[in-house]
Amino acid sequence: MTLTAAAPAEIPSGIPKVELHVHLEGTATPELVRSLAARHGMSLPPDLFDRQGEFAWSDFLHFLKVYDDAAAVIRTDRDYRDVTYDYLRRCAAEGAVYVEVMSSPDHAAQGGLSFQGHLDGIVQGIEDAEADFGIQARLIVTCVRHFGVERGLEVARACTRHRHPVLTGFGMGGDENHLRAADFAGVFAIAHQEAGLACTVHAGETAGPESIRDALDNLPVRRIGHGVRAIEDAGLVSRIAEEGIVLEVCPTSNIRTAVYPDYAAHPLDRLRAAGCAVTLNSDDPPYFGTSIGHEYGVAKRHFGWSDDDLLTVTAVGLKAAFTDARRPLRQSP
Repeated sequence: MTLTAAAPAEIPSGIPKVELHVHLEGTATPELVRSLAARHGMSLPPDLFDRQGEFAWSDFLHFLKVYDDAAAVIRTDRDYRDVTYDYLRRCAAEGAVYVEVMSSPDHAAQGGLSFQGHLDGIVQGIEDAEADFGIQARLIVTCVRHFGVERGLEVARACTRHRHPVLTGFGMGGDENHLRAADFAGVFAIAHQEAGLACTVHAGETAGPESIRDALDNLPVRRIGHGVRAIEDAGLVSRIAEEGIVLEVCPTSNIRTAVYPDYAAHPLDRLRAAGCAVTLNSDDPPYFGTSIGHEYGVAKRHFGWSDDDLLTVTAVGLKAAFTDARRPLRQSP
């Protein structure tokens, strides 16, 4: 699947931007992946890229394989620092003022990196980016649903042992159709109660509204990753609005992975009109030909949002952030 990056003219200027849902390993560009592979003397799969040099994938399962193959080059704390720094640099150039990155210790462990090394690298990247570009960021550690409950418990317990002010959130990604959210109640209890982390979870993307209800009923979450398929259940939409649950919406990702056929079918505006708190996010930007700035542009072009609407979604994101730090809304330089 060949995707092109957003042209700079498509990115609304002068609008401060916030991102709450992006997978750190999935932010590494093809250029950075090649550079890290060379750093470690690794050979990349010959079909990892298309003729234009972009990531090549055909469907969601193939995307996951390509993602894992590319993420395998991120092996050391230095690598994690460089991936983090490079992504925040790009976000700052588009006017982003605050970003939360999700990262998987399971991916790091597959490369032989410890939880502490994984954390140290990300923290260094966040601190260096703030010093150089003024952008603030925090880390959400995620477990992987289809890796099972026992592995989730290990990740949650590691969060209690390796505390850092930058680590403020815990979440879960992976195959929504593998195990129930309720099965991970003990995992999230450790992360939330013992490690003191705010929680989110992927739900309502590849699985339907029942996955969102499962999460809300059984996990201490105040945000839902994606959550767009709540639109299929009017009662659930009302509950989300009434309880102030924030949806981490990723419009372009949902189109590229065929959750919806096009922006016209996407429920972003319907969820917003129903009173749901929504945010804009890029998910895995180089794989989907997007960026946080592009997602703000999508809201403006395809959903007709005004600059005031974009400022409102930024304010929602800042309020929903997993940190006590607050930045005033300001015009980007």
